[in-house]
Amino acid sequence: MISIANPIYDVVFKYLMEDERIARTILSALLKKEIIEVEMRPHEYATDKNASIAMLRIDFGATVREKDGEEHLILIELQKTWLETETLRFRQYLGVQYESPKNMVAASGGKYAVPMVAVYLLGHRVGNIEVPVLYVHHESYDYDDRIVTKGLPDPFIDSLTHDSIIVQIPLLHGKVNNRLEKILSIFDQTYKDEDDRKVLNIDDSKYAGDSDMEHIVHRLLKAATNAKVRQDMNIEEEFFSAIERRDTEILNRDYELAKQKVLLQEQSNLLRKSIQLFLKSGMSNEAIAAELGISLQEVEKLK
Repeated sequence: MISIANPIYDVVFKYLMEDERIARTILSALLKKEIIEVEMRPHEYATDKNASIAMLRIDFGATVREKDGEEHLILIELQKTWLETETLRFRQYLGVQYESPKNMVAASGGKYAVPMVAVYLLGHRVGNIEVPVLYVHHESYDYDDRIVTKGLPDPFIDSLTHDSIIVQIPLLHGKVNNRLEKILSIFDQTYKDEDDRKVLNIDDSKYAGDSDMEHIVHRLLKAATNAKVRQDMNIEEEFFSAIERRDTEILNRDYELAKQKVLLQEQSNLLRKSIQLFLKSGMSNEAIAAELGISLQEVEKLK
C-alpha cells in the first residue's frame, strides 16, 4: 500500500492534468478515442469559489485520430466540482466557449466552431442514475424519427451541438471492468485515509506493468510530497470545511424549523378538536374564545 495525493482536490487534479501524457491518457479513456496531442489552453484554467459554489474548469485542445485514420481538432471543456452545483453555472461556462472567436476555424463553406465535448467530474450523484460514467451523444433525426447519417458529421451541425460525459465519482467503488474504470480508480474516495482525506491509500501492485498508470501514480506520489501542493490542499480543505459547517448549520436550522412547524400543526389540530367539542356542547364562539384564551377570529378560523 502507498499513500498518494487525493485528486479530488482541485490543486492536485490540476497538477495531474498539467502532465501532457497523463492528460492524454485520461482524456483518451474518457472519449474512447485515440488522442494524439493534447494541450491545456493557457489562461483557461479557472477555479470559482464562493459561499455557494466550488468548481474547477480546465479547457483542452486535443487532436483526435478517428478509427478511419482521419485526424481533427476538438475542444474538451472539463469541469470538476466537489459539491452539488446549479446547472446554470455549467451552462454559463459552456456559453463562454460557444461565443469565443478563438474556437472558430476556417472550413470549406465558411467559418465553423471547433467540435466540443463537455466532461463533468462530479463529487456527487445525479438523481437515481446508477452508472458511474454516462455518455450523452446527440443524434440527428428526420420527421419520422429515422436517424439521419448521410452528410453527417457536418461542421455546421457540430458547431451548434456537443456531446457530454458525466462521471459520478461516488459510484467508483473499486470495480474495474474496463480501461476507463481502471484509470478512474485513482479518484475512488473509498480509499481515503481515515485520518487525512487529502490522502488515498492504494495498492499500487494492481497497476504493475501498466506504464501509463504507473506514471499517474508516480505523479500523485510527487504531489503528496510537494510542499506547495500540500499547502494549497490545506487551504482548499479549510474552504470546504467552512462550506460543510455552513451546510450542517443550515440542515440543523431546517430541521428545527420543520420540528416547530409540526408542533404548531399539532397545536392547531388540538385547538380545532377542542373548539368542535365545545360547539357540540352548545357553547358560543365568545365563550370558547374566553375558555381557550384565544381570539374570536382564531375560533372562527379553526372551527
